[in-house]
Amino acid sequence: MRSFLFKSGLSVIATAGMFCSTATAQMPSMGSTASPIGRTYTPPPPVPSAPYGLDQLDQGVESRRFKVESQQSAVESSDSAFNSQPSTLDFQQYQLDDFLTLAAQNNPTIRQAQLQISAQTAKALQAGLYPNPILNYIGEQIGVDVEGDKDSPGEFQGMTVSQRFVTAGKLKLSREKYMRRAHISEHLAMAQQFRVCNDVRIHFFRALAAREIVELRKELLKTAEDGAVTARELYNQGQATRPQVRKSSIALQRARLDVLTAENHYRESFRRLVAIVGVDLTDGIVSGELMPQGDPLSYQEAMSLVLTESPELAAARAKLAADRVTVRREQVEWVPDIVAEGGAGYNFEAKETTAAAGVSIELPVFDRNQGTIRQAQLDYRRQQEEIRRTELMLGQQMANVYQQYLTALQIATEYDRVIIPEAELAYQELLESYKANRVDWPTVLDAQMDYFDSRLTRVQQLEQVRTNEVLVRGYLLHGGLMAAPGPTPPGHIDAVAKPR
Repeated sequence: MRSFLFKSGLSVIATAGMFCSTATAQMPSMGSTASPIGRTYTPPPPVPSAPYGLDQLDQGVESRRFKVESQQSAVESSDSAFNSQPSTLDFQQYQLDDFLTLAAQNNPTIRQAQLQISAQTAKALQAGLYPNPILNYIGEQIGVDVEGDKDSPGEFQGMTVSQRFVTAGKLKLSREKYMRRAHISEHLAMAQQFRVCNDVRIHFFRALAAREIVELRKELLKTAEDGAVTARELYNQGQATRPQVRKSSIALQRARLDVLTAENHYRESFRRLVAIVGVDLTDGIVSGELMPQGDPLSYQEAMSLVLTESPELAAARAKLAADRVTVRREQVEWVPDIVAEGGAGYNFEAKETTAAAGVSIELPVFDRNQGTIRQAQLDYRRQQEEIRRTELMLGQQMANVYQQYLTALQIATEYDRVIIPEAELAYQELLESYKANRVDWPTVLDAQMDYFDSRLTRVQQLEQVRTNEVLVRGYLLHGGLMAAPGPTPPGHIDAVAKPR
């Protein structure tokens, strides 16, 4: 483009002489000290500083200072500097699978969710353990005075052992209850894995889109530099005004700032991705395909997938089964256990060895666990409604996410199919017209900007497509750094020193 600009500029110079005087007369007054056209030079704006490690970009753009000795030196020096500019993102490349593998090994919430499974199995173990026996020492009437012995050891000295015999299968039901809660924790751990993997995918595609935007912004910067070069050449030929030159300088500086902003945004996206993974990684390049692969999901397929396979719904249904066991467990709590006691000792009054035995049982006259049974039954009914609430909530979220997914997919598809090809053809046609001296160079630059803007919009829409596609296919789960929820929702019964 720039070499052609130089060639076309020569033809303009050939005819510039006859128009110089006219152009000078038409120029707005710049003050009494204004120099004639072609003898003054408006310098470009300074390169913006980059305090966050973007020195390479500064050096690359700084080397593109425009020259005014001749049109050829201006164009060729700009080309040479751009081609030699080092990439500020020339780091190690990472694929999506790399991040997924690292996240599975290092994300702390996944380990938390797995530990909750072990915690519930430990509760099941404890809840099913049989009560320990109790060893008693018994000494009756120690020191009583008897004939011939004023300080006797008492009437009876001995040991007894008591044991509680649990009835009505309470221990079995308690263990089953917590094993079912461990099953809930398994579903919640699966949901947490989806949250982490979905977040990794979402942040990966966002970083991938940010990287593509950096490349587009660099192309736009090159276009702005072309515009600045052209404006100064036209000004020196008497075909542009000084305000037009200043306007091109403003556009150039904005393009430079857009590159800095895009690179900073990429680094932010990469660091967010690294935070989800749970491993400290240096800045690098994400490598992958932003365009979706395969056929898109229909809304019916997406809803069927989430209602049949969602780990959240599976956990809610497993919680209902655990609540059913809880009701059965509390219904037998009032059945009294039997406490048996037996032992032997020496009766000093009778001068012989004797035995002791006893049996005790609690009479459920007043407390038959009525309130706790009622609470467990209400928790069971509430969990039935919780399943329905979860289904409706997922349906509501799916409606919103799928709408965003479908809209972004339609826009990106049309940009690929119609808008970008048409913008590219318009740019090429205007470039051919410029070669034939039928249009001005700024018109070509405007078409080039439209073409780049269309590509930028396509990347932004593809980012939305991939983000929402991950949620649609990943059961709407996200939040990979939120602690995994426990199997017992707030308000549900879970209280006694020994689990039951």
